[in-house]
Amino acid sequence: MFTGIVEELGEVTAVEQLDDASRFRLRGPVVTDDAKHGDSIAVNGVCLTVVETADGEFTADVMAETLKRSSLGALTVGSRVNLERPMALGGRLGGHLVQGHVDGTGSIVSRTPSEHWELVKVSLPAELSRYVVEKGSITVDGVSLTVVEAAADHFTISLIPTTLALTTLGIKQPGDPVNLEVDVLAKYVERLLGAGVDPLHAPEATE
Repeated sequence: MFTGIVEELGEVTAVEQLDDASRFRLRGPVVTDDAKHGDSIAVNGVCLTVVETADGEFTADVMAETLKRSSLGALTVGSRVNLERPMALGGRLGGHLVQGHVDGTGSIVSRTPSEHWELVKVSLPAELSRYVVEKGSITVDGVSLTVVEAAADHFTISLIPTTLALTTLGIKQPGDPVNLEVDVLAKYVERLLGAGVDPLHAPEATE
């Protein structure tokens, strides 16, 4: 489980094409400081498993399904990426609950700079629009953000200088793809309501 608070802006240093997957090597001295084989690291919001680490870099295998359903397939050597280690049990939840399971991809539609922040419009797949609400949470390329405006085919977010400087959202341009993960709580509520269960008055469990 992650929180959507990016720890480090890393970089892709190598990409190896395998039969049905790709192996990425990524530079991230902060997130690899205590990482070992089998640990998880979120890369642009996608939870990946560490294969090995060395000299501030780590490698991770990305299967074809993940490459297809996320923007990781567009990464090349030199691409910058958002990196985050899982939240430690008992740690502060600085953003919101993020699984690292991408629900779909959008793209940057426009950027409108202001004096103290930048308003960014992001396209939204139709099947995800019902989960996105004004002032709700959404994860964009692994960054926990608050929705400013929610529409049927897009949403907007305001980016503060820190986010612009320390994440990929500061350098993404109109047309660039981004990974989207909606608030998992919204999906659970939808499932409960679809089953005819009132989540506020659910029956107590019995032995």
